[in-house]
Amino acid sequence: MAKKTMTYVILSMGVLALGYGIWKTTFRNAYETANYSLVAKDSNFELRRYPDLKVAKTNTSSTMSGDRSFGRLFGYISGTNEARQTIAMTTPVFMLDTAHDSTSSMSFVLPEELSDQNIPQPSNPQVEIGNRPGGLYAVIRYSGRDSGNGRLNQTAILGEWIRNQGLIVVGETEFASYDPPWTPGFFRRNEILIHVQEKR
Repeated sequence: MAKKTMTYVILSMGVLALGYGIWKTTFRNAYETANYSLVAKDSNFELRRYPDLKVAKTNTSSTMSGDRSFGRLFGYISGTNEARQTIAMTTPVFMLDTAHDSTSSMSFVLPEELSDQNIPQPSNPQVEIGNRPGGLYAVIRYSGRDSGNGRLNQTAILGEWIRNQGLIVVGETEFASYDPPWTPGFFRRNEILIHVQEKR
């Protein structure tokens, strides 16, 4: 019985590994990912340096569904813009929760091939073209389905790591999602990012 159980476990792990490999190749790796340079890595924590990123952004109040925000942005890259141009999807989707009011925002990073001169303007007034500021970001990476409590817990863990590293928080907290909604939780890549700077 023990031998059969072990064989089942090994086969199950093999199937999961194969499924992960196929999924990673066909889905996540199919998209351009926002560029950054890795400054330091410590287990599931990273320090990254990002350049300025051009984004399509929409604001949403705390009473609105995040799906509406995603739909507006997806509509923009699907051709709801003045040029009726289709724009490639990228990763991650950034979500910013502001600390000083009840609004938050969702952003799609625009492909690097688009310059300031050829970015099509949104047709929907609730979508705008903006800039995500570059700089040094502390990051924690984790898997699982997104939830408010999960974000809070990971943010607290990242905050403690930032303090232990002697870094100074200079920006808001962001959540980043890299996967389509149908991706199983244990395959999902989630991140919390906080804009920081080193003590002078």
